[in-house]
Amino acid sequence: MDTEAQHTERDPSTDTEAGSRSARVSWRRTGITGVACVLFLLLLSHFVAQPFLIPSSSMEPGLQVGDRILVNKLAYRFGSEPGRGDVVVFDGTGSFVREDLDGNPVTGLLHDAGAALGLAEPDETDFVKRVVGIGGDRVVCCDKDGRLTVNGVPVQEQYVMLGDRPSSVPFDIVVPPDKLWVMGDHRSQSSDSRDHLGNPGGGMVPVDKVVGRADWIVWPSDRWSTVAPGTAAFDAVPAPPADGHVTGPHG
Repeated sequence: MDTEAQHTERDPSTDTEAGSRSARVSWRRTGITGVACVLFLLLLSHFVAQPFLIPSSSMEPGLQVGDRILVNKLAYRFGSEPGRGDVVVFDGTGSFVREDLDGNPVTGLLHDAGAALGLAEPDETDFVKRVVGIGGDRVVCCDKDGRLTVNGVPVQEQYVMLGDRPSSVPFDIVVPPDKLWVMGDHRSQSSDSRDHLGNPGGGMVPVDKVVGRADWIVWPSDRWSTVAPGTAAFDAVPAPPADGHVTGPHG
C-alpha cells in the first residue's frame, strides 16, 4: 500500500512573532542587566571607592592629566583622619569655592553620574591635593634654605615637580583643629591653600569635606600603580603641641 508523506506547512508569521518575542526578551534582559550594573557601580562609587579623572597638571609628576585614580572612601570612615603626605580628593565648597555653581539640574545629574564612574571630569568643586599640614601644625615657607617646614622641621619633598620651588608665595600659618592645609605637587601650576590665604577660612579645608584618599592609578593600563603617599617626607615632623600653643617664627 502506497503511503503519501504528510507535510505540515508552518505559518511564517508564527516564526516571525516568536523571533520578535525572543529578541524583545533578550534586549529586556540585557537592559535590566546593564541598569543593574550601573546602579551597582554608582552605589560602589558612593560608599566604597570612586574613580576620579585627573583634569589638570597640578599634581604632576605623580598624577598626570588624563589619569584615572581610585579614591578610597573607606580610608577615613572609621575614626582615621587624613595624615601628612596623603593625597586626598575633597569638596572645595566653602574653602576653595565660595558657593555652589548654578546649572541645569538634569545636566548636573548626568554629569555627576559620569564623574562617579570616572567617565567625565570631576565637578568644579572637587579637587585633588596633598595634605601638608593637619590640625595644630605650623606650616612655614620658606626657611633660610628655601625649604618648607612643619612644626619647625624642614620637609624633604621628594614628590614635588623637578625644578619647582616649595612655594613662590611666602606664608606662615597655623592649621586650626579639624582643618587641613593642602598643596599640589606641581607647585608652579597648582591653585591650592596658598591661593586662598585672604579668603574666609584662609585656604584651610575642613576634614569633613574630604571625599577620600587617592590610593591607586587604574588607567591608563601602563600606569597601574599605587599613589605614592610621600609620608616618609614627614617622618621627622613632631606632633603639634598638646596644648595647641605654637611658638612664633623665632620662638
